[in-house]
Amino acid sequence: MVRVDKCYFCSGPLYPGHGIQFVRNDSKVFKFCRSKCHKAFKKKRNPRKVRWTKAFRKSAGKELAVDASFEFEKRRDRPVKYSRELWQQTIRAMKRVEEIKQKRQNRYLMNRLKKGKELEKAADIREVKQNIELVKLPAAGLRKKEEAMVHVIHEESDQGEMLVEN
Repeated sequence: MVRVDKCYFCSGPLYPGHGIQFVRNDSKVFKFCRSKCHKAFKKKRNPRKVRWTKAFRKSAGKELAVDASFEFEKRRDRPVKYSRELWQQTIRAMKRVEEIKQKRQNRYLMNRLKKGKELEKAADIREVKQNIELVKLPAAGLRKKEEAMVHVIHEESDQGEMLVEN
């Protein structure tokens, strides 16, 4: 099985044979997916403050940060005796966990965007109320004036008929 690691800086996937490894004097290994991440690390940039990293997105509340499904992603180094049945169950469980995680992330994203939509709608309503003269049709006022003129003409004709009868 191929081990896909995570980039130390941006948390992106790191496939075998790709990226750069940096080993510090205390023998801590840092793996980077590309030179962009390696350079940012060497410049001592904080991943939580760099806008394109996963750490920033989670700390800013743009992505789901706390969820029980993240427990499944933790690295386990304990060896397990191979069993075809166990392997198949594990694969099925991984697919199911991924589905659940996707649904939760989508729900979180929709809830996050819902607030913005409500604010946008309120701002639109406020703008329409302030500039209602731009929205009303000029013909709407003409129709009322026309009806008033017709009413006045009918009144005048009624008065004219009364005068002729007298």
